[in-house]
Formats: sequence, C-alpha cells, structure tokens
Amino acid sequence: MPEKLTSLSVTALLDAFASSAPTPGGGSAAALSGAVGASLLAMVAALPKTKTGETSEREALDRAGAALGDLRKTLADLIDEDTRAYDLVTAAYRSPKGTDEEKAARKAAIQSALRAATDAPLRTMRACEAVIREGAVVGQHGNPSASSDVFVGIELALAGLRGAEKNVAINLGSLTDEDYRDDVTSESKTLLQTGTEQAEICGKLL
Repeated sequence: MPEKLTSLSVTALLDAFASSAPTPGGGSAAALSGAVGASLLAMVAALPKTKTGETSEREALDRAGAALGDLRKTLADLIDEDTRAYDLVTAAYRSPKGTDEEKAARKAAIQSALRAATDAPLRTMRACEAVIREGAVVGQHGNPSASSDVFVGIELALAGLRGAEKNVAINLGSLTDEDYRDDVTSESKTLLQTGTEQAEICGKLL
C-alpha cells in the first residue's frame, strides 16, 4: 500500500477498498465520501450564476466555497489518517504479551491506538457536519440549475457523517477512559443530530 491513498488513481483506490486487507476501511471511505461531497458543493458555489444575481449571494457563496475548499483538504487528509490510525491498532494487538511487562505495554499501546482510531473518524464527523452546513448556504443561494449537484453533495457528506459515527462508536466500546468516552459520545451524538437536521432542511429547499 503506498504512503498516501490519495495519490492513487480512482481505479486503484477502489481496488484498495475492495481488497481483503483490513485497510482502507469504513473510516477512510467515510472521509472520502465527505471530501467528494465538499468538492461538488464547492463547484456549485463557484458557478458564475447565483439564484437571484444579488451581490450578497455572490459574497455568501464565495465564503462557503472557501470554507468547503478547506474542508475538502481536511477530509482528504483524513482518508489516509484513518487508515494509519487503524494500522496502529492492528500493530498494537500484535505486540508481544509473554511477560507482565509486555502485557502492560501492549495494553497501553492498544488504548493509545484505539484513541487515535477514534479521534480520526470524530474529526471526519466534525468536517462532514461543517460541509453540510456550508452546503445549506450553497443550496440557498446557488444556481438552481445545479440543485441536483447540491443534493448529491449534501447526501455524500451525510453518508460520511453517519459512517464516521459508526466507526467512532465501535472504537469507544473498547476504550477504558470513561471521561473520554462520555465526551466523545456526547459530541458525536450532537454532530449526527445537527448534521442530519441541516441536511433535511436543505433537502426541502432543493
């Protein structure tokens, strides 16, 4: 597997997802979905024509487009980050456990790796939720002829949000830090709720 999944061709990337290797997996796929959604929404934001041609609309779309460009980069980075994090988990579970010292070191390594593997999809959730919020701006002010692109972009970001949430949840179940688990559970629940609500509102506008 190359150092960066994002350096692959589309065909090679799809082959990587389809391979029997454990990575890239669902977390990377969620980030990819969000990144494609952000790209589509940025395209609509950059179209010369707005909904009514008002200057305020152009300004709102320019701001949204700039934010979406940053979010796209963040999500693209998370495609690889999620895979690296899960590889750390796999390596930690393969650590030696013949002595008490090795068992203690292995346990600590597993917890550290699981936390990294939770942080990555949590960051994907944050970014996807933000993509949906910016997408609502694009849907409100963008060219009506591109409404289907906005819809697809929002749905891709929502899929990324939901997929990342599942990856957060499955990793949390193996973490022993209760305060961290509670904080992440609360944040992921809020992100999922607000992102879903924003997507539904935008869908009604299109």
